[in-house]
This record gives sequence, structure tokens and C-alpha cells, in this order.
Amino acid sequence: MTWEDDRQHPGKVVSAAVTRRVTVVTAVHGPSARFLPDAYASLCEQRLPGGWEWEWVIQQDGTTDEVRPYVPDDTRVSFSQSRPGGPGVARTIALARAGGAYVKVLDADDRLTPGALARDVAVLEAHRSVGWTTSRALDLLPDGSTVGFPGDPGDGPLERGAVLDHWTRNDFRAPVHPATLCVRRELLIALGGWMALPASEDTGLLLALDAVSRGWFSAEVGLLYRKWEGQVTGQSSHVDPVERAARMAVAEARARALADFEWSYPAGSAGASSTARRVATP
Repeated sequence: MTWEDDRQHPGKVVSAAVTRRVTVVTAVHGPSARFLPDAYASLCEQRLPGGWEWEWVIQQDGTTDEVRPYVPDDTRVSFSQSRPGGPGVARTIALARAGGAYVKVLDADDRLTPGALARDVAVLEAHRSVGWTTSRALDLLPDGSTVGFPGDPGDGPLERGAVLDHWTRNDFRAPVHPATLCVRRELLIALGGWMALPASEDTGLLLALDAVSRGWFSAEVGLLYRKWEGQVTGQSSHVDPVERAARMAVAEARARALADFEWSYPAGSAGASSTARRVATP
């Protein structure tokens, strides 16, 4: 099946990934649609290694007319809508149109920094035992300034269980940002995509990836994480203590179950870190 054939079958999950393409997946809803041109501009600034290209798969979480006017007219960009289910559902259903070997997350209101995609590709091509990458992120404030935070891990590999260990010891705060994720497509599909949670669905996926495969952290800034008044993570419901506790409990239980089953990527690699299995639930 050629790439052109794939595009003519949007409901088919491609069985064999195109080996030299990165699929950038973006979930968007009405309030965040106005930021799509900035996200697109950051994609157009990317310079990939020879023979590589990117495609942008935009999935609207909903069926209103608010988003389509902001979708760029570019053959590398595809757009579809689905009934509301949250960003995790939108990203997961977008995988039906993902033809790349690697899947890169780009939230509608964020921006990639120059070189971010090339660094992701370089790591995943050079290190077969690494299933996913992340990078340093900076908050992008409304006035255009940026703010960073101390405590990032060192540049290089993240051993299995390291993210879960840090997360459980630091009030459910991961050492790396899930909005910077780039992952091997077959691994993402095997884990079922993003978790079916009202929020923290990306953290749940990150913990699952950490349970079954080595990761990588790039100390170079790869993402500008926009802070604005309408973002979902800024709403009061996001920090409701009862819901937050439930989300964290489910995400942790999934990660620990995967570690205990010792299913791994690549197949046949060593079992998950004993640290991940022995850390007590806070």
C-alpha cells in the first residue's frame, strides 16, 4: 500500500508504518483552535535529516465549526472531527491516520522549538532499545517571556522505572513533561494509546511507557508550553482532590501491572527495574 493509498483509507489503522515519516498528532477543541497557526509555524521551522518528512494529524475533540478555519492548507496536514471525549480520546482516534514510524505529541496551544523533531529522530534511530523520547520544556507566558524549572534529569537515557519512581516520591510530578513525548508508533499502539481519563491521560501513557521500555531525555529545550487562561490544566476541575487521587491511582496501578507482567520493548529485553516494582504506594 502506498502513502497515497493510505490517505484514501482514513478509517484504517496502517499495519506497516512508513519508515521515514514522523507523525505529529494534535488534539484540539474550540477554545484552543486560535493557536494552531503558531503550532504550524513551529512545525514549518523543523529541519529533518535527509529522507525524512513530517505529517500533521489534527483531530478535533468535537464536531463544531470553530476549528476548521484555523487548519492550514497544506498537503502534509490532515484534519478530522470526532464526538467529544477529551484529548486522550482525540489523539488515540487520530492514530487511524498516522503513517509515521514515530508519533510526536504537539498540543494545539504549544510550539516546538527549532531542531526538536530532528533530535527525537536521531535518538530513536541510533538507540533501538529506546522506545520514547522527551525533552526540556519552558512555560510560554502571555507576555511572550519563558520560564524554566530546575530539576530536569541529565541528558541521555532514562532507565525503566525511573519516571514512576520519581513520580511517586514527588507528589505525582513526573521528572519529564509528557507534552514533549515522541514514541515509536508500534509501542504506542501496543499500549492502547492514551489513557481513558478526563485529565492526566498523557501522564498515564508516560508511566506505561516507562514501565515497559527505556526512554530518553534531551536537555535542549524542545517545547514552549503555553500558559493561558483557557487551558484545561488551569481549570479548577483539574485539581479537584477526589478526581486527582482517582486519576493517579489508576495511572499508577496500570504502570505497576505492566512492570510486574514483565512485558517489554524491545521484545526479550530485561525485566522492568526492581525499583519500579518495590516503591511503596504513597
